[in-house]
Amino acid sequence: MGQQEQVATSLAGTVSEEISASLAPVDAELERRYPGDPGTRQPVHTVYVPGDAFAAGTLRSWGDQALAALDEHAPDAASFAAVLGLPDELAEPVYSRVRAKLEREPVEDLRVDFEDGYGPRPDAEEDATAARAGRLIAEAYRTGTAAPYMGIRMKCMEAAVRDRGIRTLDVFLTGLMEAGGLPDGLVLTLPKVTYPEQVGAFVRLLEAFEKAHGLDAGRLGFEIQIETSQAILATDGTATVARLIQAAEGRATGLHYGTFDYSACLGVSAAHQASDHPAADHAKAVMQVAAAGTGVRVSDGSTNVLPVGPTAKVHDAWRLHYGLTRRALARAYYQGWDMHPGHIPTRYAAVFAFYREGFEQAAARLTRYANRTGGDVMDEPATAKALSGYLLRGLDCGALDIAEVARLTGLTRADLENFAAPRRGGLTASGQ
Repeated sequence: MGQQEQVATSLAGTVSEEISASLAPVDAELERRYPGDPGTRQPVHTVYVPGDAFAAGTLRSWGDQALAALDEHAPDAASFAAVLGLPDELAEPVYSRVRAKLEREPVEDLRVDFEDGYGPRPDAEEDATAARAGRLIAEAYRTGTAAPYMGIRMKCMEAAVRDRGIRTLDVFLTGLMEAGGLPDGLVLTLPKVTYPEQVGAFVRLLEAFEKAHGLDAGRLGFEIQIETSQAILATDGTATVARLIQAAEGRATGLHYGTFDYSACLGVSAAHQASDHPAADHAKAVMQVAAAGTGVRVSDGSTNVLPVGPTAKVHDAWRLHYGLTRRALARAYYQGWDMHPGHIPTRYAAVFAFYREGFEQAAARLTRYANRTGGDVMDEPATAKALSGYLLRGLDCGALDIAEVARLTGLTRADLENFAAPRRGGLTASGQ
């Protein structure tokens, strides 16, 4: 042992205590407003089905239609890879996993739509449809045939449809309660939000339902759909979307970009309304920054180009959808909307290719970081968080399996979750 270093200080201990006391309100505010990602599974997509079209067999029907589309337009790995431009080494792993996914879990998140996809109906008809949706979703969870996440999109909180939306939500949730309670995968979507007060009113509505049924406060969360310019930029120049998250009082779980309503709101012509339009990129970038650290996740929108018709037309639509999905993933939008069964083969192909092509590199970097062995990239805790998050998302959707992750990294899922959820200040729970 060498000579012990002498350590000298100049500040009294009370200085640190006084600073900590002065920053205590800020510390509390950081914990309240920026709790970090919840660590739960995020679905790779949301499927919207009109209320009157939703049935007990909808999930299986979507999977069967998607498989039939593959059988007709890309019956093997080589033909599918040729359409999408997949490299040879990914062709078979992606294709086989896509087919397995469509057979096992074709839809990760389903929303029964009572808004644009359903439209105005007689009250008695919408009441009956909402009650049926509650009954069918309850049955699906009870029998194990549900998607991981399911729920409804009600009408918005604007005056013309507010009462109808409130009643539909009440009928639906009451039906779930009567059928045994609220399922863990329940998700509600509030569309066409323009003012924080609308979000606050929705919070009051959910509070009233919770009190009526003796539920824990905060049991009901919801997604906020961003479909208007006012939801991005307020009249005073502030970012409205940040205020929407605050108004949700911790209940907001997601921000979903509405491609076509938002584009139309800005005057984008129909031919150019798409999720890669500059206006869409701006809106989603603002959403992303506003949501960062809050635990609220951002979802991309959809394409309205459907893969239907002759094979050449289907292939064109598949290439478009695949490209848009890959573009979104690179921009950290890990969820999007799918509007047709023909979209889900390319949704999963894009997602699986994204995680499989970067799997070995991510695993190697995380292994070096965990073992502190260095390498050609100097990674920090924030990068380890991103690397582990990447692997966890790949595991959740089925692009990767835990055995191959363990083989390359020597890490368990618990290890990955530990790296993915560092304590504030950049340290993981293990102190790295």
